[in-house]
Amino acid sequence: MLYRMSLTLITILVFLLVGVSTSFAQEYNYVGSKTCGMCHKKDKDGAQLKVWEESMHSKAYEVLKTEEANKIAAEKGFGKAVEAKECLQCHAVGYDLDASRLDKKFKIEDGVQCETCHGPGSEYKSMKVMKSQEESVNKGLKIFKNDDEIKALCVTCHNDKSPTFKGFDFAKMYAKIKHNIPEK
Repeated sequence: MLYRMSLTLITILVFLLVGVSTSFAQEYNYVGSKTCGMCHKKDKDGAQLKVWEESMHSKAYEVLKTEEANKIAAEKGFGKAVEAKECLQCHAVGYDLDASRLDKKFKIEDGVQCETCHGPGSEYKSMKVMKSQEESVNKGLKIFKNDDEIKALCVTCHNDKSPTFKGFDFAKMYAKIKHNIPEK
């Protein structure tokens, strides 16, 4: 009971934080994982692009194209899964934005990508800005201070509201997607 109340409180707090960060981020545009990956692909820098490409996050949109996803969406009264806001909210980023907010390299089909968690990158994508963590954050980059912040974001999708939810072991799953920047 206490666990469920804590999870509910964390979820509410994340929605509030996402609402605040979304209103702050409205001035920024989404550039897509390929743009982010141009600088975040080398092993010596953390190989974040590779970690993402090998994750289920990079395939999240593709899942919505399956017969199983369409069956679930139809049972819920949503129509096609790949067109349903209720499905897209956890399987993609940018689906609900005006095309003017999406860079030409941005693809909704890339699923749950860098900017899903770290915010729209148009203002912090340059090497000059990225060299300063403070400036990057001032330009919209979301950096997580601890695992609790990360988990709070994760459980906005990985929860029992998902029709295919089978539990969520944060520590185990975070180990698969974790992508630190190595010390120089």
